[in-house]
Amino acid sequence: MGVYSKDMPDLTYRLGTQDLGFLEIVAELWGLELQAPDARAALPPLARAMLNPALVHEVVETLPQDARRALDALLAHAGWLPWARFSQQFGSLREVGAGRRDREKPYQNPISAVEILWYHALIGRDFLRRDGELQECAYIPDDLYALFSPVPQNQPGPPGRAGTPAETAHIQPATDRILDHTCTLLSALRLGDPRRSPAVHTWAPPLPVVHALLAAVKLITSAEQPVPEDARLFLELPRPEALAWLVRGWREASAFNELRLVPGLVCEGAWQNDPITARERILAYLDEVPEGAWWHLEAFTQAVFKRAPDFQRPAGDFDSWLISDAHSGAPLNGLQHWDRVDGALVRYLITGPLHWLGLVDLAAPAAGEPATAFRFSAWAESLLAGQPVRALPTEDRAINAFSDGKLIASTHTPRLARYQLARFCLWSGESEKDYTYQLTPASLGAAAEQGLKAAHLEILLEKYAESVPPSLIAALRQWDQKGGQARIQPAVVLRVEHPRILKALRESPAGRFLGDPLGPTAVILNPGAEEKVAAALARLGYLADLEPFPGGRPTG
Repeated sequence: MGVYSKDMPDLTYRLGTQDLGFLEIVAELWGLELQAPDARAALPPLARAMLNPALVHEVVETLPQDARRALDALLAHAGWLPWARFSQQFGSLREVGAGRRDREKPYQNPISAVEILWYHALIGRDFLRRDGELQECAYIPDDLYALFSPVPQNQPGPPGRAGTPAETAHIQPATDRILDHTCTLLSALRLGDPRRSPAVHTWAPPLPVVHALLAAVKLITSAEQPVPEDARLFLELPRPEALAWLVRGWREASAFNELRLVPGLVCEGAWQNDPITARERILAYLDEVPEGAWWHLEAFTQAVFKRAPDFQRPAGDFDSWLISDAHSGAPLNGLQHWDRVDGALVRYLITGPLHWLGLVDLAAPAAGEPATAFRFSAWAESLLAGQPVRALPTEDRAINAFSDGKLIASTHTPRLARYQLARFCLWSGESEKDYTYQLTPASLGAAAEQGLKAAHLEILLEKYAESVPPSLIAALRQWDQKGGQARIQPAVVLRVEHPRILKALRESPAGRFLGDPLGPTAVILNPGAEEKVAAALARLGYLADLEPFPGGRPTG
């Protein structure tokens, strides 16, 4: 097979690479006499005879029903289909050499509609340029195609079926939670710790997805840091505009590769897929789903398989992409693994990015079970048009500041304020409603290393906090002038009956295990020195009790 440069190869091109034996088979099946010494001499009269409209009609009318359906499928698709899709739907073509063909005569007992059409020379197989890509195609020779009557194209129904009440009993509405997670991860990356959130293991979307999206829309650099001005502009956007911006960025992002994010798959090698084409084709099929209807996820996935199994593979290539099962390591090449790879991508797109970006509601038979149905959300029409959803809440909640240094920001506190606040604090809690932070000398010291001053935090609280306790302002100013004034840490304390015991211990070799004094009869011991000090006391003639730690052994 070569690469044909015109729109469609003609019959002479189709037959031009075949031997005389093949041409004689075609002539026999068409009821033609062929007498020629070789293929070169036989080809012109055979091609002329086959292009007789009456004979073409007669041959087609005598085709078996399955072969006629296969031919009609090509006619309904402008005379061609990707070979992988065509053979998957209508059967395989046995690869046999001329000698074996002449001995076994497969054309007399064809195993598929494809073989029937092949030996009748009603189809060819070649690499054609389609949709900007070279694809291996099944095609009807161009001059034969011109002799066929157009095939009425039946309008297909929606892909799949509606979900039943049992399949949609538990609804998971679309949310804008992704805006909170993008803000949190930008803050965490700025602090050099992407897993800083205490609730990061519960995120939906998961951390790797949020990270991949931020990278794809160019809000973080290759050095894992927020792009300062772009991140600020994004965080300043009102929630409706921010969500619309993320959806637009996702649709246009070739760097956000859903196939490589599908759980359970490992993609290796230098091959390239086109995420934009894949997601847009699935969105086009989703557009056929009745508006407002709950739609069965698995039925939709199988409908995509029947209509376009190669939706993400422009050349119908199911063999060269190196994809394996993450658990077993087994390779998942070939059309037989479509459900594990391409089907898994369809399910992931719907239950993952489309749901997380607010475009799709999900439903399951019960809470905690996998989604079995979906529908476009009330926000989808606006978001897919690139427009903001006005129904989203306003970010107008104040920060709550407490005298003990605790600070609480709501999910409806301006995201830019939370991003800035997080850089001054320890992160002590995260829920679906709020974020809890704690000011400490260590957290203020870490902020100072980034060039942030306590005065900056004071300005931030004055702008965004409902009220700021005077004692907290005083503590910030005191820290700004003198640094940390207090430290709380766990310790092991030695208490003795008389100061002379402590004096004798200090003068012994065990004195190196003693820390800061707490008075004439008490001292802090170095971590891990309890048994050594007890042994030293015994050598000095004093017995010591080692009391258990009620909350576990101190680590500091």
